[in-house]
Amino acid sequence: MTGNTSSSGLEVVERVSADDQGRPPLLFVHGLGHGAWCWENWQAAAADAGYSSYAVSLRGHGGSSGRLRTARLGHYAEDVIGVATSLPAPPVLIGHSMGGLVVQQVLARYAVRAAVLVAPVPAHPAVASLAAIARRHPLDALRIVGGGSLPLRAEYLFHELDDSAADAHADRCGGESAVVQYQLLLHRPARPPLGSPPVLVLATPEDRLVPIAGVRRTAARYGADVVEFPGMGHDLMLDTRWREPLGAMLDWLPKALASH
Repeated sequence: MTGNTSSSGLEVVERVSADDQGRPPLLFVHGLGHGAWCWENWQAAAADAGYSSYAVSLRGHGGSSGRLRTARLGHYAEDVIGVATSLPAPPVLIGHSMGGLVVQQVLARYAVRAAVLVAPVPAHPAVASLAAIARRHPLDALRIVGGGSLPLRAEYLFHELDDSAADAHADRCGGESAVVQYQLLLHRPARPPLGSPPVLVLATPEDRLVPIAGVRRTAARYGADVVEFPGMGHDLMLDTRWREPLGAMLDWLPKALASH
């Protein structure tokens, strides 16, 4: 795995498969406070399955330049489109949480082969997420309302990892743009996707950040199948059974690509 910095100052982690046989590349988009690092398990396994992949750290995250303070969701969508257009072929977009909402916005502006939304922020305003946070940690909800960054506690992200591994991942997370956090709560649904790409949604009914009802409504909006993984936490790509949602995606991709 190699880490590269694009001309725009974005960190892009590349994992090339020795046997991609012309398959489209995968482009991974992280969620709130995360970075390209969170996809390391899925990138390695996807390469073994014959898919080359790229994971971008959005501006102000991970090893990317840029200021969180001035970042907006539209800027994140521009980051993703910039990386996507630099790839050797139109990619499959895979977005987690906030990144899932960014992918929804990108789909309205840029034609991709397919898209996978992983525990995505819903298409409609995510007020239910704020309520879920308030029930567990009221001061965290007040912090968001007051313009502070949501503390990404291990208990929000994981259900199955042992405490030391969960804490280690949570410690790698950083802050988030206050403006973007407000946008997650107040945004309008994105326009319909260009080219009607196939969409898959991966989720968990035990998600402590994104209630499953909103995820299911978002899947219906895109005509997407929903595959749920009971018992897992919000970070499906890092929790103990991360191979299960990845396997569902890899099983779905050949059929989706053949139909589009």
